[in-house]
Amino acid sequence: MKIDRSSPDPKRHFLACGRLLLLVVSLTSQTLLAGAGDYFPPPDAQGGWRTADTPRQIRETAGMDPVQLERTWAFMRRCTQNGGLLVVRRGRLVFENYFGRAHRNANPDMASTGKAYTSIACGIMLSEFKDRIPEGLDTRVFTERFLPEALPLDDPRRADITLGQLLCMSGGYTGEGGAPVAVTLGKSFPLKAAPGQDIRDLDRSSLRVPMWTNAGAGYSYSSPEPHIASMVLRRVTGMELEAYIDKRLAKPMGWGPWGFCLHRDGFTMPHANGAGSIAVHATDALRFGYCLLRGGRWKDKRLVPEGYVALCGKPSPFNPHSPYSLMFENNSDAHVAGAPTDAYWKSGAGGFGLAIVPSLDLVIYKMGGRDNQYDPSLTGLPQASSKPVDTSRDGWQPIPRGPFHEGSLGGDDGLRRVIEMVCASVRD
Repeated sequence: MKIDRSSPDPKRHFLACGRLLLLVVSLTSQTLLAGAGDYFPPPDAQGGWRTADTPRQIRETAGMDPVQLERTWAFMRRCTQNGGLLVVRRGRLVFENYFGRAHRNANPDMASTGKAYTSIACGIMLSEFKDRIPEGLDTRVFTERFLPEALPLDDPRRADITLGQLLCMSGGYTGEGGAPVAVTLGKSFPLKAAPGQDIRDLDRSSLRVPMWTNAGAGYSYSSPEPHIASMVLRRVTGMELEAYIDKRLAKPMGWGPWGFCLHRDGFTMPHANGAGSIAVHATDALRFGYCLLRGGRWKDKRLVPEGYVALCGKPSPFNPHSPYSLMFENNSDAHVAGAPTDAYWKSGAGGFGLAIVPSLDLVIYKMGGRDNQYDPSLTGLPQASSKPVDTSRDGWQPIPRGPFHEGSLGGDDGLRRVIEMVCASVRD
């Protein structure tokens, strides 16, 4: 029997079509990812972020599940008095919503989220002024050259503290609050409470917080340590922290009005607190995170050293005690089970948090905050909104702690859960 080879073999035809489909999907995916990597949003005044607005665009262009994002939104409204959720994937703003006093142009006190900005500013400083601080993160900073105001030392152990330890909170300073906790090689234990920062004498009070151990011997969450790092930056650069961030980050990225919360209780602080209280528009917080997602690059410029950005998302030799590196919590040990191990983030009191997930090409900004964190007198900046501010949440309180510990969702637990839920919405 003669075989008619003019008719295609159905099996071969099916396999060929399958290979072609896979090739098209692969090329399309690569094109989308390449486009995301080359994209940087203009300032809001010039159009702002490109978006994926419809459920179909969210699914097909951003590779995310809009239903899961809405579930995340519903969950986080139970976490804080005021808040918002913004998500960027593949260079597109795929989710943006607010409740309470939060809105796009608000300048709330982002609390300790500001520590991330201090750290990144220090990373830029180490590159720009390498000749003035050649040992980088290994520099012992309690010296006449870097912290003359700290001399004479009230505790000789301070002489061994390095810049890297300050930025990883392993300098030996007693943690803050009425029940501080220390961690040594993964084991935690309580510390005796000690006086913390005093806004009326911020520099001196930060320098003099008692040490609970030798430099590098343990971790304790201590806000004075990043502020001291900002004092070093002030000495090395000859600029205030706010001015340095404005010149090296805000202006190149095109931020809108922003500042630090310098005005409290009728007193104006002479220096920004390196421990936090930055006040940035929500879409500009995304720009900051997106710059880190892109390895410190913004358009054709290198704003942050790529090597420094990489150190923020992995375990640090300056802190072998906990997953906290250069003012970012990192997920290298998978303690947030629903997020990739390359995710890293910084939280802030009131439920704020900024997360970067490189492997998913993802940035998440979670707003939070009590009413007083939205007081415009903190910054002196107008907080103009396109619609009347929603005061319906004024005085709102989370569900009291009970069998399901709902009250804890207003802090880091809530942020970690939001990160997990947003990551779960990825549907590549």
